[in-house]
Amino acid sequence: MLEPSAQMTGNQGPWHVLLIGGSGNISTDVARLLAARGHRVSAVTRGQRAAPEGVRLLTADRHDAAALQQALGADGPDVVINFLGYTPADIALDHALFAGRIRQYIFISTAMVYAKPHRHLPLTEDGPRGNPFSPYAQQKQACEDWLLARWRAERFPVTIVRPSHTYSPRWIPNPVRSGSYTLLARLERRQPVFVHDGGWSRWTLTATSDFAVGLAGLLGRDDVLGEAFHITSDEVLTWGQIYAATVHAAGVREPLILDIPTDFICRVRPQMVEWLSGDKAEPGVFDNKKIKRYVPDFVCRKPFRAGIAEAVAWFRAEPGRQTVDPETNAVFADVCAAWQAR
Repeated sequence: MLEPSAQMTGNQGPWHVLLIGGSGNISTDVARLLAARGHRVSAVTRGQRAAPEGVRLLTADRHDAAALQQALGADGPDVVINFLGYTPADIALDHALFAGRIRQYIFISTAMVYAKPHRHLPLTEDGPRGNPFSPYAQQKQACEDWLLARWRAERFPVTIVRPSHTYSPRWIPNPVRSGSYTLLARLERRQPVFVHDGGWSRWTLTATSDFAVGLAGLLGRDDVLGEAFHITSDEVLTWGQIYAATVHAAGVREPLILDIPTDFICRVRPQMVEWLSGDKAEPGVFDNKKIKRYVPDFVCRKPFRAGIAEAVAWFRAEPGRQTVDPETNAVFADVCAAWQAR
């Protein structure tokens, strides 16, 4: 069994932080910042990417409790941050392993849990939840409910974080799927892409480096247990502005961007119901007063025009990074072809 943590009192740290998933889009910058702040950081991953500097990599299947326990040995963490919790079964496994042995469990949920269509803007952490379009969001909400029930019943020390569309230099934000060069490749080749509903829907994009500051400020604190927090930028752009900034950063002339209604997109590609009706076609505008009250140094310093310029430069620095995701490419191609053939 894991030994109980040696540091269970006080709020200063430094802490031994275990990241379940530590080399992904969001978690990489979080791991890097926590290590730079002097925390001892371990990350459970599949071992497919190198660990950030200062992070101990533990290769294990996060769904295998015995493998997780063996990877950790007797070196129990103070704080667990779960980036890979998608179902209550995932969370129950962590609870069985860590209950009574850690001072904090930070669950990375999603802003997709809020009720759709939105009833009030900006969105606040106590707003109504319930996304009828997204099984992903429904499972995340079920995880939140499971954890909060354990908080009320036994004081399992959970803090819930709800990011929205958070991007790193390895992402090119778009309405389909952001983790590849696909959108830029199509723009460069003058292949059509779409923007939904005239590009007027408002949206929030948050750089992972800014998100990491907010998350780091919640670490090891008793006063954030049982609470939920947004960690998003205050910069609100329309999808038209997002595309314009991307085109400018990429230096693409005469891009072929089709204005296509959400309903049409979803008829052609029904899986887009989840990602448009359940997310990106709804206005993503967030009230961040709560996270700023608890973490005064949380300030989003990177505007999207700077972040997307970094992403374009990262992808173009090495040809091997300029991969086209077949499914993302097919969604853009199918929807645009159907629209043009009307």
